[in-house]
Amino acid sequence: MKLKLDFDDLADDFFDNTRLMGIVAPVKNYQFCWQLNQLLRFDFRINNDIEIQLFKKQRHYYFSIFEYREPNSSLVHYLYNNQNDGEYLLPEFRHLDFLWLLKGDLVADDFLHDLIGAIKGIGAVQLVTELTNEKIKNKGHLIF
Repeated sequence: MKLKLDFDDLADDFFDNTRLMGIVAPVKNYQFCWQLNQLLRFDFRINNDIEIQLFKKQRHYYFSIFEYREPNSSLVHYLYNNQNDGEYLLPEFRHLDFLWLLKGDLVADDFLHDLIGAIKGIGAVQLVTELTNEKIKNKGHLIF
């Protein structure tokens, strides 16, 4: 008997009750996190344990993930770097510099819209948009 891993089910489970935003901000990831931490009073920290590694064109590409856990809540914010040395974590969104995933608790529309408005207040940010799961072709690349 041969067992087969169903990546669609895995992706559905991972993205259950999540919200995802795409951000265009042509700055270094640590600079962007610093700005978010200052403006929003968050505490984004790099989490090397959940770094995404992709193997393409006979090379390994590493995509850093910054993490912030809401105090007194199960909501966790993950900020993915979408680009590394000319390769993209989500190639279908080449124009995006960062992907922001909210996971672990239901995120109300009001909270998300307030968060989007606050992110737009950062000088380097050119665009913030919510991404729906249907638009993401390479969901598996975001799973850690």
